[in-house]
Amino acid sequence: MTETAETAVLTPELMRSGAGQAVTVLKLLANEDRLLLLCHLAQGESCVSDLAAALGIRQPSLSQQLAILRSENVVSTRRDGKRIFYSIAQPEILQLLQLLHTLYCPNLQGSSANGATPVQGCAAAA
Repeated sequence: MTETAETAVLTPELMRSGAGQAVTVLKLLANEDRLLLLCHLAQGESCVSDLAAALGIRQPSLSQQLAILRSENVVSTRRDGKRIFYSIAQPEILQLLQLLHTLYCPNLQGSSANGATPVQGCAAAA
């Protein structure tokens, strides 16, 4: 008899591997600035200047947090002239942000963690 995903036995090795991956992601989300950055990027790509303005994070701290997210391949970048646009690179992160939004931001009408509208300031600066 073959095992399916539903009947597969979770071995300690599989659980440890999954736990390790979860811990890595949860550590990234455990910083308030990084979580705010990701929540903002869940609405669509954004450039650094608009991230700083929208979130009130000073540029040195913003750059540091974006570097951490880049090093973990959580965000990707796209260059347009002198501006660098950031977006979320992992669909799993978007799913997790949607769950967090549902649990902790239920009263925010019209906001979602899966929209695709870029922040207007970056486009206006073109």
